[in-house]
Amino acid sequence: MRLLANYDWGLIWENKEDLLRGLLVAIQVAAVALVLSVAIGLVLALLRLGKPPVSWLAAIYVNVFRGVPALVSVIWVYFGWSLVVGISFTVFQAGVIALTLLYSAFISEIYRAALQAIPKGQREAGLALGMHPARIFVQVTLPQATKIAIPNIGSMFIGMIKDTSTFTVIGLLELVRVTQNLNSTTFQPFVLYTAAAGLYVAAAFFFDFLFRAFEKTLTTPPSGGIARAAAGRRRRRIELVMKDVEALSGKT
Repeated sequence: MRLLANYDWGLIWENKEDLLRGLLVAIQVAAVALVLSVAIGLVLALLRLGKPPVSWLAAIYVNVFRGVPALVSVIWVYFGWSLVVGISFTVFQAGVIALTLLYSAFISEIYRAALQAIPKGQREAGLALGMHPARIFVQVTLPQATKIAIPNIGSMFIGMIKDTSTFTVIGLLELVRVTQNLNSTTFQPFVLYTAAAGLYVAAAFFFDFLFRAFEKTLTTPPSGGIARAAAGRRRRRIELVMKDVEALSGKT
């Protein structure tokens, strides 16, 4: 306790806005990358479930980018592409692209396993009812696969937020970069990096709760706070429509 008292813990409160701004940047980069990774990952999963040679190409992509560290990926994107093909990106764009390349590979495997977990009899039943294969996939298979995949996708998103810490190498002003800048003037690394770790942990708890709540909305019947809020909104709309109908019927 006496040792901890030697540190200036007030620095955390004094620099709270800078630290929170750095965390926000990390979340923004990860959020954009997550949307792109889910879309690309789903396509890759479908390709891997297809026939050769398309499935082989998808497998090569997945295995290559699952083995590339985030630091190497962002250096390739930010420095390599500008040297090889003359395309330059901002640090934000480079961070998003680097995360998308990596995590689309992971999410494709998550979706592939989830799609394979859906009984084939459901698709056969839909075809027997005269449904188009695309409609069966969108309305029957994909929602169930997404429910299975959501917990792991949530874990991937938390990993994305943490991986932005390696993007200090290109100057992205995320949480770790902000912490480094503050430490260069205050020389209190233990205090500042403890604060950064606390913010990462708080973000992990928050997004874990958020993804769990979203997962509950996909259950049958939907449950959880988000589902109750959506049901309440639908109920209020119905009540308003009924009042309008009653008002019109009263005039006639």
